[in-house]
Amino acid sequence: MSVADQIIVPLDVPTEEAAIALLDRLPEIRFWKVGLELFVATGPTILKHLKDRQKKIFLDLKFHDIPNTVAGACRSASEYGIDLMTLHATAGKNALKAATEAIAHSPSPPQLLAITLLTSLNARDLAFDLKIPLELPEYALQMALLAKDSGINGAVCSPQEVAPLRRVCGQDFVLVCPGVRPTWAQTGDQKRVMTPKKALEAGADYLVIGRPITMADDPVMAWKRIIDEVES
Repeated sequence: MSVADQIIVPLDVPTEEAAIALLDRLPEIRFWKVGLELFVATGPTILKHLKDRQKKIFLDLKFHDIPNTVAGACRSASEYGIDLMTLHATAGKNALKAATEAIAHSPSPPQLLAITLLTSLNARDLAFDLKIPLELPEYALQMALLAKDSGINGAVCSPQEVAPLRRVCGQDFVLVCPGVRPTWAQTGDQKRVMTPKKALEAGADYLVIGRPITMADDPVMAWKRIIDEVES
């Protein structure tokens, strides 16, 4: 798989018009992420635009609810022909299992990814705000193992946790890393970050890189610069 196939770019814009403008400006990008903001604004219409352009789709809605509701949401979402889809590991084993069962008979089931811990949170947030008495790397690993034991295909994790997750969860467990920033970009609200090259070397399958590309003065040049940085 080429580096260009491993980078997922978020369509983190508020309208369908803005999303289409970004797609038109960056035709070389093959894998796009649709999150809550855009999906709430457009519904599945944006997914049709992506399918018509033969793009791969990461539907990042982070389902977190009771098992029956999570199962129904995953079943409905799987009908869109997407490639990756997220739910929170903290929904629990029953919800994770229900999700896998719900899409088992889909004509083209997406790979399910469990959120371990949002990359906007750090060790202090985990301990003081969430009152979780585990070190952050251990907590992320436990969430990934819970997902794997429940039949989930992979996890979303910080690149700082990807190496131990890869060692413990195996090569077939898909690891997707947000919080990836090239050497020349600002970190923004991401607290656990790593460069694209180091994240891939650590064992990530896919990288989610948004603002360094989409908010750049020249998004096309920023995209090429990231590819060059990884391949150098």
